[in-house]
Amino acid sequence: MRFATLLFVLLGLGACSISFVKLTPAGENVAILQASEVTNCTPNGSTTVTVISKVVVNRQPNRVAEELRVLARNRAADRGDAIVAMGPVRNGEQTFNIYQCRR
Repeated sequence: MRFATLLFVLLGLGACSISFVKLTPAGENVAILQASEVTNCTPNGSTTVTVISKVVVNRQPNRVAEELRVLARNRAADRGDAIVAMGPVRNGEQTFNIYQCRR
């Protein structure tokens, strides 16, 4: 019975739409752009972010992607004001380039 209860809780957590990643005030100042939008910006490194993509079952891909974008914005805040995804989400991980666009 305990195993069934634990399994039910874990499945619920994996499927729920509650995000455990919160955007910081500094992260709010970082835009998510496309590569074509940063041609006049200064590159300022990159960041690779990771979240758990599976809790017993795979989590919703949209939720994983959203949490990765939030983490990337938070991490980029001290080095720039824009990020660009450098590829798709893979196993709960994604790399973003950081840019300084506003002078």
